[in-house]
Amino acid sequence: MSGDVDPSKPFYVRFEVPKEVAEAALEALKIATETGKIRKGTNEATKSIERGKAKLVLIAEDVQPPEIVAHLPLLCEERKATFVYIPTKEDIGGALGISVGSSAAAIEESGDAESLIAEIVSKVNELVK
Repeated sequence: MSGDVDPSKPFYVRFEVPKEVAEAALEALKIATETGKIRKGTNEATKSIERGKAKLVLIAEDVQPPEIVAHLPLLCEERKATFVYIPTKEDIGGALGISVGSSAAAIEESGDAESLIAEIVSKVNELVK
């Protein structure tokens, strides 16, 4: 699979995330929300990445203006944190169990989602090679 990105995607989307990987990441977020520890929103996710605590970062593709989350992929790469793109903020908000969309979220403690997160990390690492 090539690293080609759909030109209709925002500039901060650096690779295409297969639907099943995005869905698995949302499922992991849902499980970690109930059994682990998560951070909601761009600011909280940024702090989590900077502190080296983020095991998996979810970034929405439909954020306006895109500059709100544009720093996250760079920060994740710098801090060696795995990140995935999710089609909409509503998807992330739904997985968090909140009634509004969320631009980003970070899983700090996996809880019962540990093996699922390990699987996602391995798939994402294959995508970005």
